[in-house]
Amino acid sequence: MQRLFSTFANGWPGLGLLLQRSLTAVFLMRLGIAELTGTALSLATIPQLVSACAGLLLLVGLWTPITGTLIAIIELWIAMNHLADPWTPIVLATLAGTIAMIGPGAWSVDARLFGRKHIQP
Repeated sequence: MQRLFSTFANGWPGLGLLLQRSLTAVFLMRLGIAELTGTALSLATIPQLVSACAGLLLLVGLWTPITGTLIAIIELWIAMNHLADPWTPIVLATLAGTIAMIGPGAWSVDARLFGRKHIQP
């Protein structure tokens, strides 16, 4: 699993990644909740709900490369199937894809689980 991460950015870049992860995750969860309250549960709502659940993992920074890739694929699927407003899913797919490529940052569960370990004598 450690090969999925190049580095865990700290400082200002790490804060930027935390903000990007948080914004993307909150927006995904908001759209998932709106989808649940707006219509009856159908096959068309399942991708949005899976994306919202993956947003929870993205928020805490758990399995970030896998989660970001999954969200990007699902959001592109939503953009191709819901032709009324394709721009929101395209933006979310782009944000999730960049998070998957860059990594979670130092302030994430991934950094705690898979980051560098300090060996103390």
